[in-house]
Amino acid sequence: MLYINIEKESGNSLAKQIYEQVRRRILNGDLLADEKLSSTRELSQALNISRSTVITSYEMLLSEGLVYSKIGSGVYVSPGAKYDRMPLQATDYCMTAFSSEQLPKGIINFHSGTPALDQFPMAKWMKYVSRAYRGAPTSALGYDYPAGRPEFRKTMSLFLKKTRGVDCHPDQILITSGTKQGLSLVAQCLLSNNKEAWIEDPSNIHVKKIFHNYTKNITPLPVDDKGIQPDLFPPHGNPALIFVTPSHQFPMGGILPIQRRLELLQYAEKAVSYIVEDDYDSEFRYKGLPINSLQELGNERVIYLGSFSKTLFPSVRLGYMVLPRHLIECFSEYKRLCDHHSNSFTQLAVMDFINSGEMERHIMRMNKLYAKRRNCLISLLKENFSDTVKVLGDSSGLHIVAEFRDIIFTPDLINDLAAAGVGVKSVEEHAIVKGCHANQVILGYANLEPEEIKIGIERLKNVLIS
Repeated sequence: MLYINIEKESGNSLAKQIYEQVRRRILNGDLLADEKLSSTRELSQALNISRSTVITSYEMLLSEGLVYSKIGSGVYVSPGAKYDRMPLQATDYCMTAFSSEQLPKGIINFHSGTPALDQFPMAKWMKYVSRAYRGAPTSALGYDYPAGRPEFRKTMSLFLKKTRGVDCHPDQILITSGTKQGLSLVAQCLLSNNKEAWIEDPSNIHVKKIFHNYTKNITPLPVDDKGIQPDLFPPHGNPALIFVTPSHQFPMGGILPIQRRLELLQYAEKAVSYIVEDDYDSEFRYKGLPINSLQELGNERVIYLGSFSKTLFPSVRLGYMVLPRHLIECFSEYKRLCDHHSNSFTQLAVMDFINSGEMERHIMRMNKLYAKRRNCLISLLKENFSDTVKVLGDSSGLHIVAEFRDIIFTPDLINDLAAAGVGVKSVEEHAIVKGCHANQVILGYANLEPEEIKIGIERLKNVLIS
């Protein structure tokens, strides 16, 4: 007789409970091939439930091929239904204790890229979200435009022209689910057949990982305090694309001067290459006015990428690309095949958020807040480490780089810091050529209150000077 444990208060039906328990025993090999199951009458009487319930559970097993029936004989376990699972080894897991952006509770998280989430005007935002759902056209309910809602792209063309100097027609804009999707589309369209990609070094490690899925020909280009160095380009290279962050080099913070911008554009024109410009956080600037985009100077050789992860919040999952006209069709088709379109209602809500002027007001408020937090961080570093620390890339963005004298940030030291309650990332982690940035760490400050910054720097000091 089968032993079945029935829980009548469970949310699952009785038939489903019987099915799942018998199924598990067959897959585990507890019930052997060609072994006869209890009859429906016997099992219903043993469990004190209706026979029809047991019949239903057996029919579910029959439909999945786990059992077979013989007319006048009964129901039997099907051969080949045992599942020999391979035991999971510790090496099957690639995550380490502190590899996630979601660090354990109580850690002061200096990881870069997260804005001040608690300062986002959620009540105002929900007004625009509600309006988007109430007033959306019927077309927004279906499979929408792969490149993005036309009215949103029109708003974006005006917004980017005003705020970033980007000169484009709305049709040149393609809406994505974020910069990573934009980079994936770039790789799909431009890096087929193992073509060559040049990348700033150091650079966001995810860029190399995404491009590496499409080509093994990745060339690192060293940066200095001003960014990429065109005079050091390989003399015989043939890149399909050159990835840059000219308005705020990630992570080092350099701002590419006009002379290098022009050299870069001239090189791309001669080599028939594309420049991929990631404009990831340049809305926030603390010394002088925001720097215009590279796209403004050479819009037929530049693919411009941006997102709302820093200006709004990361989980909004909305980004944008500005494409040369002759690439629009290719990129739109790949976007359609990827996920057809980005969320239409989010597009409409962001559109209203921009058109109302709320976006610019929010950016201005955050710029003032981040300037205070930046100043707090720099002051505390100087106070606690004196002339043994050098601050780099502090003119804009949401992070700085701190360079420490006589300290090497090994993975073990990064883990020791995490164990002491402070989460940081080394610049070396983002470097392709290792060994040049071992004494530098990235310190993001946007999502930390001044008191949290103070505690974090104290913990950093306790580990580094001990």
